[in-house]
Amino acid sequence: MVNMSHLKTKRRKLGENSPQISSEAKTTVPQITEEKRRSKSSNVLVHIQEEMLPTTSKGRTSSSSTSRVSPPTFPHYLRRIIKWQQMDIEYTFWQMLYLCTSPKVVYQHTKFHKQTKNQWARDDPAFVVISSLLLAVATLAYCAAYDHSAGHALFVVISVLLFHFLITGAGLATCCWLYAFDVHCNSFFPMFVMLYVVHYFLSPLLVAHGFIPVLLSNLLFMVAASYYHYLNFLGYYVLPFLERTAFFLYPIGLVIVLSPILILSGFNPSRYFLNVYFSQRV
Repeated sequence: MVNMSHLKTKRRKLGENSPQISSEAKTTVPQITEEKRRSKSSNVLVHIQEEMLPTTSKGRTSSSSTSRVSPPTFPHYLRRIIKWQQMDIEYTFWQMLYLCTSPKVVYQHTKFHKQTKNQWARDDPAFVVISSLLLAVATLAYCAAYDHSAGHALFVVISVLLFHFLITGAGLATCCWLYAFDVHCNSFFPMFVMLYVVHYFLSPLLVAHGFIPVLLSNLLFMVAASYYHYLNFLGYYVLPFLERTAFFLYPIGLVIVLSPILILSGFNPSRYFLNVYFSQRV
């Protein structure tokens, strides 16, 4: 009898505890499924973000992995100019687009490049090569419209490539040389779009006589020069070891001050530069 009563007491205790166990299990299972659902949705979001960002081509995978071990030197950078298969053309055009629309995004990727490859400068010369080709094509278009001599046109193309783009960039590159040259190239491209492409199609209007052509020409040059210096500021602002980078914004103030003076004096920069570089007078 004692054993029977003892068994009944144990069964009663088990019956009282069993609902608690089942209720705890019921609350634990939804929590686990909810955590799985959240982790799965976060993985989907990360995958979508990775697809939206520009990626390097498959042909550059090996070169990227080796550059983490030993960053490329300047001679190696020059040798890659003649190797198109090692250039990331898609990423270069992506940079060119965002330099004109949202340049801060480009320099955010510059920070990421520093974290992954331990260098600020590009290891891919595609940006310089494509910019040079576009600049040569635009200069040839100007020569076809405003020049009569093939020899003089060739001289203009070479001088523009060297002095407007390459030598000027090399002269402005003072600290962290290769990266400073990258900053110049980044800043030059939007100015190229405004002063070589947009200006070319507007040149019949801009070279005309009158106050409106003078006003529009000066405004176009003012915006292009100001944007160039603004991109210079963004390029050096991301360097953590530089201070007082607002210095690179000072030329914008000078441009804004000089522009009204040039407009009131009747100076037309479009007519001036076309007459300087090309044989046909406008």
